[in-house]
Amino acid sequence: MSSVATYYNEKSVLVTGATGFMGKVLVEKLLRSSPDVKAIYILVRPKAGQLMQNRVEHMVKCKLFDRVREECPNFHEKIKPISAELTHPNLAINPEDTAELLSEVNIVFHCAATVRFDEPLKWMDEFLIEEITPKLIGDWPNTYTFTKALAEYLLQQEKGNINVAIVRPSIVGASWHEPFPGWIDNFNGTSGIFIAAGKGIIRTVKCNVEAVADIVPVDVAINLILATGWYTAVHRPKSMLIYNCTTGGMNPFCWGEMEHHVISTYKRNPLEKAFRIPKANMTSNYLMHQYWTAVSHKAPAFLYDLYLRLTGRKPRMMKLFSRLHKSMTFFEYFTSRTWEWSSDNMNMLMNQLSPKDKKLFCFDVRQLHWSEYIENYCLGTKKYLLNEDMAGIPAAKQHLRKLRNIQYALNTIFLVIIWRIFIARSQMAQNIWYFVVNLCYKFLSYFRASSTLRH
Repeated sequence: MSSVATYYNEKSVLVTGATGFMGKVLVEKLLRSSPDVKAIYILVRPKAGQLMQNRVEHMVKCKLFDRVREECPNFHEKIKPISAELTHPNLAINPEDTAELLSEVNIVFHCAATVRFDEPLKWMDEFLIEEITPKLIGDWPNTYTFTKALAEYLLQQEKGNINVAIVRPSIVGASWHEPFPGWIDNFNGTSGIFIAAGKGIIRTVKCNVEAVADIVPVDVAINLILATGWYTAVHRPKSMLIYNCTTGGMNPFCWGEMEHHVISTYKRNPLEKAFRIPKANMTSNYLMHQYWTAVSHKAPAFLYDLYLRLTGRKPRMMKLFSRLHKSMTFFEYFTSRTWEWSSDNMNMLMNQLSPKDKKLFCFDVRQLHWSEYIENYCLGTKKYLLNEDMAGIPAAKQHLRKLRNIQYALNTIFLVIIWRIFIARSQMAQNIWYFVVNLCYKFLSYFRASSTLRH
């Protein structure tokens, strides 16, 4: 019997951010591991032109819920949406829903968050906030990390007698095992960069290749969150515990290693309609990065947009590169540094679990094989983000071969142009060229003669 799963049975749970990446995985795992959970209330933000109920129906139709759908076809009946807006007073929840939540809910999982690193602060006059934001955040790299720290401080100060715990995931990536390997549903963080590299759009990334890529699979984070909820409610720690959900301390993996696995996976399993052959150059050198950005990003984008204009189509590559460069600039802070996070609370909780719970709610990242995980992650971007059929891989490989032939042709043309401009007009350059060619010919002749004598 699973102590963690049993705890949530017959309980009512409130989840914020349930329509987001982590929130959906949490709801799915809770429904699947604790089938007798009484109800899962989810806060849903109203959207123009889209009813709240329609948003929830669209969410539960997601492939993520296929496993729980097979085991419990009526699982959606336990999901109870509540209209809310977290940035408004009292979360903009109506009095009737507020009364129901107060009387029914036993556990709250707060997963709602913005995923933008440059989200503007919204405390007072917009112009004034824009002016003072750099001073407000101080040494924090962006408003994202600053407001996370504020939220933690607020909890510590205002929690009162409520049993509260904080789980801090690092860079959340695709699923490791649950509900199936490689599931991902957003382009944030590493996912968008992986796809851009697989499409051949990104060719250079500024980062420290020896820095730890502290990526944690989403199902690891969710398993830890559910186990933390159980431990906090049952054992009631005297102080608020913070669980660092990271991989760097127990199973480190560097950005330089990731480059190899990502590119090799996309070469074996190409994305459809790639812009160029997948290739990446990771460097921490500013000048080298700027050089490769100009040569491998801006120049091809400009030429491709020129081609689109000449053929009567709307240019788009320069705009796309601008967006990607902006995202990578924000992400650069995290790819250029290595942090050491304490895993003491995570290990303590692991030791509190029964053998069954350690398997059902696994968050032991020491068992993670990075090469296998990154391959499944890349395949997940292809299958679940881009909705590409794996049966189309032969055609995608044929497209890569076509791109390779085009590249060879362009390189040949470039060499001919260089020849005409520099070598053909200079007697000294011609003499050097003929000397090199003659030397190569003599070397090949000697090599062939040596091979003949040996045989």
